[in-house]
Formats: sequence, C-alpha cells, structure tokens
Amino acid sequence: MQQYDVIIIGSGLGSLVCGVILGKYGYRVCLYEKNRQIGGCLQTYSRDKAIIDSGVHYLGGLEDGQTLHKVFRYLGVLNNMKLLRMEMDGFDHIHFGNEPQVYKIAQGRDNFIQQLLTSFPKEKDALHAYVNKLEEVCGKFPLFNLRMGSAAEKESVMGEEVCAFLRSITDDERLQHVLAGNNMLYAGFPEKTPLYVHALVQHSYIESAWKCIDGGSIIARSLNKTIRAQGGDIIRNTEVKEIVEKDGKVSHIVLEDGKEIEGKYFISGLHPARTIGMLKGDGLRNAYKSRINSLENTPGTFMINVVLKPNTFPYLNHNIYHHATSNAWDGINYTADNWPLTYAMFVSASNGHEEYADNLSIMTYMRYEDVAQWHDTFNTDDKPHERDASYQEFKTEKAEKLLDMVSEQYPHLRSCIHSMYVATPLTYRDYLNIPEGSMYGVVKDAREPLKSMIPAATRIPNLYLTGQNLNLHGILGVTMSAVLTCAGLVDIETIVEEINKS
Repeated sequence: MQQYDVIIIGSGLGSLVCGVILGKYGYRVCLYEKNRQIGGCLQTYSRDKAIIDSGVHYLGGLEDGQTLHKVFRYLGVLNNMKLLRMEMDGFDHIHFGNEPQVYKIAQGRDNFIQQLLTSFPKEKDALHAYVNKLEEVCGKFPLFNLRMGSAAEKESVMGEEVCAFLRSITDDERLQHVLAGNNMLYAGFPEKTPLYVHALVQHSYIESAWKCIDGGSIIARSLNKTIRAQGGDIIRNTEVKEIVEKDGKVSHIVLEDGKEIEGKYFISGLHPARTIGMLKGDGLRNAYKSRINSLENTPGTFMINVVLKPNTFPYLNHNIYHHATSNAWDGINYTADNWPLTYAMFVSASNGHEEYADNLSIMTYMRYEDVAQWHDTFNTDDKPHERDASYQEFKTEKAEKLLDMVSEQYPHLRSCIHSMYVATPLTYRDYLNIPEGSMYGVVKDAREPLKSMIPAATRIPNLYLTGQNLNLHGILGVTMSAVLTCAGLVDIETIVEEINKS
C-alpha cells in the first residue's frame, strides 16, 4: 500500500486549501479527484475560443488588508491572479419587473450609502443602521476577521433572520427588497435565511468586488502548483469509493480500481452525506448520520453559458440581478407555470475583450425535482453519456424561457449569441458530486441555527470534513472553513498568526 500523512478526497477549493496549509507544516498530502479537471466550482472550460467560468463569477474582500487578500497571499495565490475591480458605484445592479429604475450596490461603506440615498433619500438612518449591523455581525465571526475568539461570539447572532432585520430598520418595502436583491448569492429563503449568511456575503463585496480575468481556475492551478512543490500529490481521474474504518479510526481508502491507500489522517471535501455513504464502519453514531442525511439542501442551478459574437455585446463591469415581481425573495419559490421568476447575469472579464464581452452566464434557480426523471443517467467529459432527446428538449425549452425573460431587459442579446451551453442540477451533480446538484449545499435556518452547523472534526478521531457545507459557501466561506479544518492537525493560532504576518 502507498501511504501518506493526509489523504484528501476531492479537489474543490476547500480540499486544495487544506492541502497547501498542511503541506506548509510538513504533512505529505495526496488529493484524489474523480474528474479530469481539479477545482470543483473553480473549473473553467473553453468553448469557441471563450473561457467560461463554471462557478466563480466575482470575489469579495480582495483589497490589500482585507481578509481574502491576506489569506490568498499566504496561500501563494495572489500574485498569479489577474484581477479586475468592478464598478465602484455599482458592482451589482438590482431591478424589478418592467421598471426602468436600477438600484446600485456600491463598494465602500460610505459610497454604498450614498448611492442608495439617490433612490431612497429619506432612508439615511436605515442605511446607516444596515451597514452598522453588517459590520457588527461580521465582527462576531473571529476567523473571518483573522483573530482568535470563542464559538459563543458567532452563536450570539446566528438566530437572527435577515427578513425580520430588514423590516426592523425600514418600512420602505422596496428598500428591503433592494438590500436583499442579490440573495441568489446565498439561495435566500424568506423567513428562514439567517442574517449572518447575508451579512458575511454582502459585507465582503461591499468591502471590495473583483472579477478574475479569464476565469477562476487560476486559483486551483496555483494551489495545485504549491501542493506539488511541497511534495504532495494530486491524482486525477481516480474516484474514491470507500473510506474504511478499523479499530475506531480510518485505516485506508479504496479507489475505484480496488487499490487501497493508507494514511494517518483523512479529509473529505465532499458533501457530508456523500462522505457518510462511503464510510465502512461504526464510528459515527446513527443519530449523527440521520441528522446529516435529513438536512435540506439549497436548490440547484439552471445556467446558460453564452458565447457571444465578436464586438456585439458591450462588456458590463457589473452584475445584473433581475426579479420578475417586486419581491426579491419570490424567485426561489417558483412554480412550474411561472418559472423563472429571477435571474442573475454575469459578464465574464476576458483578456483582450475590454470593450465588448466574449461570453456571459445567466443563472436562475432549478429544483432537482424538475430533472428527477433523468436521475439514473450520468454524463461528464470523462464518462460521456448523451441523455435522451427528452432531456435535450427540456434544456432547450427552459433556455428559451430564460432568454425570453432576459431579452425583456436586453432585447439585442439574442442577435449577439454565437452559441450557448446549458447546465442543469444534473450537470452539477455529475461534475461536482453534490447531492441533487445543490447550489450552495446545506440550507442554513435561523430558526434552528445549530442544526445545520457541521463541525470539521468527526467522532472518528482522524476523519475531518471541509467544504461549503460546514460554515459558509463561496470563495471566502470555503477558504475559511478549510483553515478551520486544518486546526485539527495544526495549532489554529499558529495558522492565523502566519496569515496575518504574510
């Protein structure tokens, strides 16, 4: 048997960050990735000479001195990234129905307030209360501020719900919905989504908002290079089928070809329910397994990736969040008859395409039940299987409906399309091994805040978890969750100190 200090299952952002950090402290790590390309949601792919991002559409908190900037510098990623700062006065544009009014979410605390005061001149107190609360809530999460602290700090704010908070600061319903207008960033549920989820996501972008030029896969490539330079390995096209427990600890993993790989420690970057399903042994209590398996997942994504004809669609240095109704929370609760009720549009930043865009992505919600009739099919680049004609017809029909909605705001878009590529929850399920193709993993619920908090350490002493399901999704959330995972093997104070010193 081959033996490593740390076996890491999957090569998403959380797994890669764990690999780099542990390698820095002398652990020999090996990551196993079932697909040809590493990176999970960091993956990009090329179509018709355009580089299409599968998941990283923009990043927050990357200005010098901000959290993600410090961590990426520590990880050795920052110098390799080609970044473009988004519009200072409106990195996100929010609009509703057929109204001409556009509401802009701006970078910088004071600028954020000033831009919204142009639309809501009587709401100065509410806007100050909003940014003050975001700063207060984010301040309760020690690791996100790269300092030490107690779990009690964050638990003190985890039961607050975002809709209730927005109602508490203003009676202006339109302002409430503008402030929640980009809730597709966290798959927001009215009366359920915790304020802390909204705050950590929104605050990081208000601090600073950036696009990766030519896609986010540079993050994965940089981390991969560092892992290998530290003596670690990343094995692609190799699926882990079993995690085998013996005498109260994990002894080895079993690969799809039957090969057994030993290790001292094991980290799974997969959804916890997937990890449990692979585990052979009795080290986890049935009550824990039942809780994990019963957790609700956020809905999936329907995505159109559009390659544009040259010099036809102007590059937009902001994102579009459109809502068919005046209620920003309606989109997630669509019916078969009124889908889609919302969309987000992200125009990719590409080197050499500063005036006109070469591709863009349009995203909306789609529940797994909408594609469940094809549940037993599987299709990736490595294991191609063309789903039947009914699936292709389904994708075409839905793509046309979504394009119809977008065309109401951008009537010239259809004439700019060179080609388009459609992804459904099945696509994300197959490529990323996410149950039901969930957009952001486990649903966080302010009414039961601790139920969905999954610790990195398990009751099996050498088995750990990482990834978007633990604390928070997104680049910042997953990166900081990986730091927390590594705290099981390296002193957390040492890691935080090194990040701050870097």
